Amino acid sequence: MIRCILWGWVTIEMTYTQPNLDKSALLTIDVQRDFTLPGAPAEMPGAMAVVPNIARILDGFRNAGLPIIHVVRLYLQDGSNVDPCRRKLIEDGTTIVAPDTVGAQIVAEILPDSGIELNSDLLLNGDIQTLGPKETVIYKPRWGAFFGTTLQKHLLQYNVNTLVVSGFNYPNCPRATIYEASERDFRIVLVKDAISGLYARGEAEMKNIGIRLWSTDYLMEKTNMVEE
Repeated sequence: MIRCILWGWVTIEMTYTQPNLDKSALLTIDVQRDFTLPGAPAEMPGAMAVVPNIARILDGFRNAGLPIIHVVRLYLQDGSNVDPCRRKLIEDGTTIVAPDTVGAQIVAEILPDSGIELNSDLLLNGDIQTLGPKETVIYKPRWGAFFGTTLQKHLLQYNVNTLVVSGFNYPNCPRATIYEASERDFRIVLVKDAISGLYARGEAEMKNIGIRLWSTDYLMEKTNMVEE
């Protein structure tokens, strides 16, 4: 029997939240140029600094033959698929991750081939773009990666029960995705040095719902992943 751990008034039973890395998939969330590159229209503080760790984890998952899902945003210029709090900004002419623009592309450092570009029509239609063996892209229309997507169905096809989460920007899309994943009984690892915008209270909140907060080094060690 795995003992319980007490955080405040919340008791976490480790049996049901223990990651099963043999049945894991990696999510990268919104690792796109408009959110990453210095001077980009929606540059997120600290985003570029975590890209090397995301790239390391991706190499490990590719070498291990484990599923990888890149989750992206695409904002139509008329604002029709944009979160309400940002819709007016886009309607007034600001261009952020607009389909078929350079800024919407996934940063080259994490792609299996730097020449890959997003197929916006395919993604906006709700279909999955394949980048390589067990490596795909899905488009999400709101904060969480499960809302309005086929992500859960896709993960179950690979018998995944554990998610490893990386990307941008913790208070928004990663956090929403983690809560959605927890509601669906996935076991979850948040890689704390492969995500931007993480803060102390956020770490405590994640621990309170049974999320593991691991470093990139610890994840690579636990999985015996080979780095090239």
